[in-house]
Order: sequence, then structure tokens, then C-alpha cells
Amino acid sequence: MGAATGSARGPRGLFGPRHAGHTMAADDLGALSLPVGDDGVVIGDDAEGRPQMVGFHRSTPYDVLLIGGLWTAQVLALRAAGTGARVAVETGRAQAWTVLAQAAGAGLECITLHDVGRVPPMGATVGSPVVVVRDCGMRPPRGRVVSSPWQSVLTLLPYLSPVAPRLLRDATLVGVQRVSPQEAEQIGRILGLGRAEVEALPTLADGVTLWVSERERHWVMTSGTDAETGLLGVARRMD
Repeated sequence: MGAATGSARGPRGLFGPRHAGHTMAADDLGALSLPVGDDGVVIGDDAEGRPQMVGFHRSTPYDVLLIGGLWTAQVLALRAAGTGARVAVETGRAQAWTVLAQAAGAGLECITLHDVGRVPPMGATVGSPVVVVRDCGMRPPRGRVVSSPWQSVLTLLPYLSPVAPRLLRDATLVGVQRVSPQEAEQIGRILGLGRAEVEALPTLADGVTLWVSERERHWVMTSGTDAETGLLGVARRMD
């Protein structure tokens, strides 16, 4: 796994702890105010072992494309639910999501399953953010429910397909797991990846993802917690 690289600007899609901690007097604590609904989802660790996060809860539309395996998408769904989001899964293979949906939320319907094209309006607000996970196969249709303020959309694409170039160009954040050399070349052209990144994509281990946001590049290893591994098994690219 290569070292993370990025532009001089702060990352738009990915962020992680980069600064030393701050201290303040106890008498000043009353002046603190915390942003509501802007929790980050830990997606794994970078090459130096630093946690990397994605902020799914945003006041502007946010589209994420993951070219990879179901396991990673399900871990992200679980972790998004853990930050307080309502997660709506649009899928044609509900049986692959049923156990996860039942286990999440300790009996609360924080992860709900919907047939393709049947996700209802979710009513996302700053106090009740939504993440829609689209697991609709190689050719996901244009969804009726799209990203909007406080409602992000994560689309899972197992491999490249005729709709992939559009999805790659429209996404704010793209994650790419192990793909074939031919797919890596096409993805590299669209995303403007360097030669070393393109050549690395076909060799990635299970659980490793290259996350790309504008000029940001981050290699991230996602490892399941004990609870996640007990529910979903170990990290894998193939389903």
C-alpha cells in the first residue's frame, strides 16, 4: 500500500487528525458550540496508521462512488448508522443485507431495505441526516432519490460498466478497490491518476481502497472491528 499524497489544500472529501490537541481553561467551556450532524465516518487507516474519515452529513449534496466489494459498502453503512444517520439501502439482493439490517440499531430501524427504484422520500434534516446506499448492480438506474442537503448517496459498483464514466465524473468522492489492469487504465484516465497509482490498483489487497477527491489521493486500509467481523466476516473484494 503506497503512502498517501494530496494537495496543499485541506481535503474536500477525506479528512483525518493532522494537528496536535488544543487546550482551554475550564471556565471557557461554556463558550463552546458543536456542529450538529457533521459527524465523520471512520473508513480505515492510511499508510502511516492514521484514521481517515468521510463526512457524510453535509449541508450540500454529496455523492460517493465505490468501485469495490459489498463488504466495504456494508461496513460503511454500519458505521454511518453508528453516527446517527438513517441508512436506506436500495438493492436488488435484499438477502445480502437482511442480517446486517436486523443487527444494526439494537432493534431500531436505522438501516432499512428497499427494492431498486422504490426508496421513498426520506425527509433528511440537519438533526436527522440520511445516507442512501445504492447496491443496484453493474448498471444502476438513475435513482428517484438523489443527494440533497443532509442526504448523501453512496453508489456501489462491483466493476466498470457503460455507466461507470458518468458516475466517476459526477461523484464528489470516489473509492477504488482492486480492479483489472484494463479497468485501472480507464479509471486512471477519467480521474487523472498517476502511473504508479494505476499500476497499483490491480494489486491491492482485500480491504484496501484508493480514495480520490479532486486532487486528493489517499490509500486506506479498512479493517473490521470484532463486531463487524462477527457479522460480515473478514474483508474481501469478491462477494
